[in-house]
Amino acid sequence: MMLSPDQAEADLSWTQSDPESLLNGLKSAGCGSDEPTDGEERAKCRSDQPLSREEKRRRRRATAKYRSAHATRERIRVEAFNVAFAELRKLLPTLPPDKKLSKIEILRLAICYISYLNHVLDV
Repeated sequence: MMLSPDQAEADLSWTQSDPESLLNGLKSAGCGSDEPTDGEERAKCRSDQPLSREEKRRRRRATAKYRSAHATRERIRVEAFNVAFAELRKLLPTLPPDKKLSKIEILRLAICYISYLNHVLDV
């Protein structure tokens, strides 16, 4: 994470590596008592502290619904990517025409073919 020059180090209290200082910070906020508490009090204690934008994003991304939606979006993106390569492949001359080419081979062949067509137009 990059810090801007005007950002104070005090804003980064979550980066403290000393567990004792973290525990003291929680106790001062009223969340670190050694006495056992029921679930409602524990939830209340957690909700008293505002979550950072990063923590909210992390919690949202941890849900099964979000992961499922993300996987679906990624699948659609990869399918569109593969369709684009297939269309490009159809435009390129090769012998034999049905030869299976990798994506990098398709790109290299396309570059060579475009160069060839430019040369033909220049002559």
